Amino acid sequence: MTRTDDGLRRTLGVRDAVVVGLGSMIGAGVFSALGPAARAAGSGLLTGLAVAAVVAYCNAVSSARLAARYPASGGTYVYGRERLGAFWGYLAGWAFVVGKTASCAAMALTVGAYVWPGQAHAVAVAAVMALTAVNYGGIQKSAWLTRVIVAVVLAVLAAVVVVCLTSGRADAGRLDIGLPSGAGGVLQAAGLLFFAFAGYARIATLGEEVRDPARTIPRAVPLALGIALVVYACVAVAVLAVLGAGPLGHTAAPLADAVRAAGAPGLVPVVRAGAAVAALGSLLALILGVSRTTLAMARDGHLPGALAAVHPRFRVPHRAELAVGAVVSVLAATVDVRGAIGFSSFGVLVYYAVANASAWTLSPATRARVVPAVGLLGCATLAFALPAASVAVGAGVLAVGVAAYGVRRWWAARRGA
Repeated sequence: MTRTDDGLRRTLGVRDAVVVGLGSMIGAGVFSALGPAARAAGSGLLTGLAVAAVVAYCNAVSSARLAARYPASGGTYVYGRERLGAFWGYLAGWAFVVGKTASCAAMALTVGAYVWPGQAHAVAVAAVMALTAVNYGGIQKSAWLTRVIVAVVLAVLAAVVVVCLTSGRADAGRLDIGLPSGAGGVLQAAGLLFFAFAGYARIATLGEEVRDPARTIPRAVPLALGIALVVYACVAVAVLAVLGAGPLGHTAAPLADAVRAAGAPGLVPVVRAGAAVAALGSLLALILGVSRTTLAMARDGHLPGALAAVHPRFRVPHRAELAVGAVVSVLAATVDVRGAIGFSSFGVLVYYAVANASAWTLSPATRARVVPAVGLLGCATLAFALPAASVAVGAGVLAVGVAAYGVRRWWAARRGA
């Protein structure tokens, strides 16, 4: 067990890193993202999933290469700063912290909605406080809990797939791949599904807590992404075979409706419980990622310097974790943000666009630049294929961050003068 120069402890191996990524990627998204994606693409849902997977693969490869070179907390914030300049790193960090903080609140409310619908806000706050306490106790405790959550969710999803594909309602004809909504619908579905794949970023943001990062991260990132892709593809095929693209696009609980239609209504409570556990896993991984990026930005003065502190015993950014937990708790207690975080997808795509642009600078060789070029183009395409409201809100949030950066630079220059 080793410790980095600034006090964070390297304890995560390949298996733990993969589990952290899976905790994000097979979280609540698999229980809810398929519906909106099917509504956008119709029978082109599987094509949209394939497009999202290609873009995610390019982003994963770029992120892994960068994380091996810069094994520090902060992920693309650090890569953009080191490869492209301070502004681009800041832009990526801002998009990640603001967007993912809203995502944390949304995941917490999702837990509340499944566990106790009448007291969703209270349950959400309790969930945030409990997971913040787990993270405060050290990264190993977080990894252990994530391991349990991933095992439970995978068991529930396996049951859903088996029940659906072995039922008399399954019809392979419903898997006919077409483009009823055109290329735009497929790209919009890909943008929505990409959001569910973005969890491999958690591995990179934990770069200072991974053992032998130059070896571990390049192995863990594509491995986690590959497992998540197989899981999503199996679930999408099973649900489509039972419900069809039309009904799937108009359900708020696609997996629960699928097992009910497959003749196993007794499995519905299990699916709902699995969704609650999956949302907890996503929330745990999100808090980890946001707090580490907050730590990195605080070190550089973009956020209050007090947030850069590392706990002397547990070796975690405890003040950043407490601050993130407090902000998310307030949001979860007062605002229902589940329907208002479309800008998170836009922010995530901007974040990875910066990652690909950073990876482009690693090597002048044409072959080495193909993957980041495809990833950058894919991120830009999917970002602007999102619903217009998501693009507008996302652009507005980024503009606020840019303005804050400009004011800070102006004030620093004035004081220096």
